Amino acid sequence: MTEQVAHGQNPKGFPADLLNVARRKLVMLDNAAVLDDLRVPPANRLEALKGDRAGQYSIRVNDQFRLCFRWVDGNAEDVEFVDYH
Repeated sequence: MTEQVAHGQNPKGFPADLLNVARRKLVMLDNAAVLDDLRVPPANRLEALKGDRAGQYSIRVNDQFRLCFRWVDGNAEDVEFVDYH
């Protein structure tokens, strides 16, 4: 589903405004030169994940959805658009 969103497709069952925010955040991930670039805007709420997602980070799309990813050599990899609840 993450690839669909990134390529402008609208998966069924997702509001257009949510998908637009997700696309904007995907662009932020792509443009970030260092992980700390994702601390702005503060609403991203960049955080290191724990447990079975240790080694990954997330930024918020909204209260329910996140973009989870690994940060490797200045790039976001294995990016997932996930329902966190």
